[in-house]
Amino acid sequence: MRDATETCAPVRDLADIRLTDADQAGGKGANLGELIAAGLPVPPGFVVTCDAYRASMRAGGVDAELAAVHREALGIVDDPARLDELCRRMRELVHSADPTPELRDAIVAAYHALGPHALVAVRSSAAGEDGRDASFAGMNRSVTNITGEHDLLDAVAGCWASLFTPRVLTYRAARGFTEAPEMAVVVQRMIAADRAGVAFTADPSTGNRGHLVIEAAFGQGEVVVSGKVQPDTYVVEKATGRVVDTNIGIKPFKIVRGDDGRDAVVELDPDHVNAQVLSDEDLHRITELAIAAERHYRDPQDIEWAIEGEAAWLVQARPITTLGSAPTATVAPDERPSRDGVLLNGLPAAPGTAGGRVRVLRTPADGPLLRDGEVLVAPMTNPDWLPTIRRAAALVTESGGMTCHAAIVARELSVPCVVGARSATTLLKTGALVTVDGTHGQILDSAVAAPVSVVTAPPGGSAAPVTATRIYVNLAFPDTAEAVAAGDVDGVGLLRAEMMLTDALGGRHPRTLIARGEQSTLVTAMTTSIGRIAAAFAPRPVVYRATDFRSNEFRNLAGGQDFEPVEHNPMIGYRGCYRYVKEPDLFTLELTALAEVRDQYPNVHLMIPFVRTRWELDECLQLVDGSRLGRQRGLHRWIMAEVPSVVHWLPTYIGMGIDGVSIGSNDLTQLMLGVDRDSEICAEVFDEADAAVLDAIGSIVATARKFDIPSSLCGQAPSSNPAFAERLVRMGITSISVNPDAVAKTRRAVAAAEQRLLLDVVRHQDDNSKGNQPR
Repeated sequence: MRDATETCAPVRDLADIRLTDADQAGGKGANLGELIAAGLPVPPGFVVTCDAYRASMRAGGVDAELAAVHREALGIVDDPARLDELCRRMRELVHSADPTPELRDAIVAAYHALGPHALVAVRSSAAGEDGRDASFAGMNRSVTNITGEHDLLDAVAGCWASLFTPRVLTYRAARGFTEAPEMAVVVQRMIAADRAGVAFTADPSTGNRGHLVIEAAFGQGEVVVSGKVQPDTYVVEKATGRVVDTNIGIKPFKIVRGDDGRDAVVELDPDHVNAQVLSDEDLHRITELAIAAERHYRDPQDIEWAIEGEAAWLVQARPITTLGSAPTATVAPDERPSRDGVLLNGLPAAPGTAGGRVRVLRTPADGPLLRDGEVLVAPMTNPDWLPTIRRAAALVTESGGMTCHAAIVARELSVPCVVGARSATTLLKTGALVTVDGTHGQILDSAVAAPVSVVTAPPGGSAAPVTATRIYVNLAFPDTAEAVAAGDVDGVGLLRAEMMLTDALGGRHPRTLIARGEQSTLVTAMTTSIGRIAAAFAPRPVVYRATDFRSNEFRNLAGGQDFEPVEHNPMIGYRGCYRYVKEPDLFTLELTALAEVRDQYPNVHLMIPFVRTRWELDECLQLVDGSRLGRQRGLHRWIMAEVPSVVHWLPTYIGMGIDGVSIGSNDLTQLMLGVDRDSEICAEVFDEADAAVLDAIGSIVATARKFDIPSSLCGQAPSSNPAFAERLVRMGITSISVNPDAVAKTRRAVAAAEQRLLLDVVRHQDDNSKGNQPR
């Protein structure tokens, strides 16, 4: 994050912005600027930067209270009433802090530069939004058809305040974002759309990258992304442009600019309700624009488009965050398997299958009525439903398409989802047992369908290959433990403590609990979370990495400023093993929680992160050995190999009692190459496959093999780079640990590498045999 004393221009033209400006322009603004740089048609506009937001909060004197209330709110996202109260307070603080005079003048000047009485769309662009890891689809506010200085400034403040709604806080907590949020705002000339929608350059419901999916409706695109209507859906073969599937949706209304200048809902006549939205020419134009965007970014993209007269515009682009391990075959409506007990058909929106009792809800306010593990059935959903979706076993909606906000969020949360299931709230009764098949778009009677838990289908529906190299998963929350454990995984190679600890602390710094004598509360909460994961995976191993918060992250917790130092380089500062040695009382609380879990689940083991020197590890292991955990039989003591010094010290560490090593490829690459892993400016320097990094990894694995201890690597590179996976296999690594959505892809890459390695051995033996034959 940029230092608070550094500032840039409070308002910047979209044409001057690139992806490297995402920290100031937010994800949406940076992507729009990047599209302009690629020569693609984007409506003109400007960005009110994150610096402008920060300066206004500071000038209004609300920045400190806003940060404190936000920290508290992150710790109570499962308490809807209290969360709503805190969010309301934060929004009040934002609205009480008027834009600075400098910012007000800059916004007005940029607005007038768009033309007299310009009609604009004012759209949130939060830092971290529309990125590779999280879409924030529809989470923050956007306002259309704004004209005039006063309304524009009000809309900007409204976008700022939308950072602090229960749905946004819940989403941020679920995605592991704990830092105080920041907001840029995009202001663009309004497109009077005749037709609008979205396009995914890979099929979001199947993962097929050879297909492009376009959804369209009449009028503005809000009706598509919000799921208010069932849009037309077109599946296009990217290589040929051939339309391989068309599903005409039911579109009872459209949104246009009304006579009063505001959004107006216009009911469509019967001829248009079921009419096809896009012509062949329209489909061709949108396909070309979508493919051009993907070609520029070199990754599958989720774009929003609008057609005004004869002109087609791109109004948003972001990476697809949800391709995961879905099957590669597109399922057209008439190709769904014929199955007994089908109660209802819809569109496959989020793959996987789940069973449970139906709970029909009409509004987000009814969310508390949903019990954990029930199937949520609703007329439609918007981002306000997020806290409820998070608790649902599956989701069924009557309207919406596979690219609406609800579908995107369901895919990110791995909740099977069927949208466009007409009359679902009437035909499905609360309390009925059903099975939701999000892969094929079907809701089945559980009396006929075998009861199942959430399982994401493997690509192509084929059985997963068997590998000698174990494929582990990285986890941070207990919420998904049972679902992930039901998949083809060999255990948890990295159980991150940080988010569980944040939940257990209620957003407070651990020293504040100790001061109140509430240590047992922390231990109990951690024991419950770790125990749920251990139970789900037993008897498979679960390797718990002790807390590795950096000092700046600890400072963000309530009360943290009273206990934490201010470091200029916290990434290489007071963290990991060294911190345990200096604050043994905090480390002991974690050891106590682990010991209590292992009383029942001995499959849990300990991993010590960021080990730099021998003396640190020696003192840390003394703490472990002196605790009840250290006296339990069968405990494995792992270290993370993130610091290059591990290459030298590993034989010594093994002699001290370390019996497992897990390579943290992100930190190791960062420290080997001297590049900040989070720097967008230096992103091209960061390369896990650099020869120096590979040499260090090879040395670590070779040492582990020599001393016969397991070696692992935690990172996504093996799933996205088959050559990297093959190098690890050839080195002799014993396991690879990846995020749950990358398990199937990683196992396939590892299986292929193992087969090539065996084939090379056979060929080599065959060549030697032929060479020994008499001529």
